[in-house]
Amino acid sequence: MRIETLARDREVSIVWRPFLLGPIFKKNGWSTSPFNLYQAKGSYMLRDMERLCEGYGLPFSLPVPFPQQSLLAARVAHAGRDQSWIGAFTRAVFIAEFAQGLDISDEALMADLLLEAGAPAKSTLAAAHSRETKIGLRAAVTDAEERGIFGAPSFVLADGELYWGDDRLEHAIEAAARLSG
Repeated sequence: MRIETLARDREVSIVWRPFLLGPIFKKNGWSTSPFNLYQAKGSYMLRDMERLCEGYGLPFSLPVPFPQQSLLAARVAHAGRDQSWIGAFTRAVFIAEFAQGLDISDEALMADLLLEAGAPAKSTLAAAHSRETKIGLRAAVTDAEERGIFGAPSFVLADGELYWGDDRLEHAIEAAARLSG
């Protein structure tokens, strides 16, 4: 929700690389989110997210089920990763899922969110279902694993340095500004 503003303020460019966490979790032997597997960690994460969102002035509600089926949203994001609307679309998906509790696997919802973000819904959804996008998203998961990503949000700098979590966003932006400066 904050990355584009912070990056713009520090003149840092963003390269969006949508991926799926599910396959990464499975390779770690987890059948679901670690926040579901470890009750104390999950309870803390939920309360922490509530506090963070309150501080940012954002609504928050843990979706049911959690995690949601995000394959379609990830494919749409992968298909549009280089488009000017990708940030607006990403924010809209998170609001739909984590503020409104909507089902992000619903194609009609994805079409609405694409239109809201100023994207061509019909052609983007067609691209999301294409063989090329399916293969590309699988490759993005492999790339994420190779970069050491284990959770989201993750920020990887041009030098390969990994930062994980909302609480590391400012650190990542500052480090990226030093690299580009």
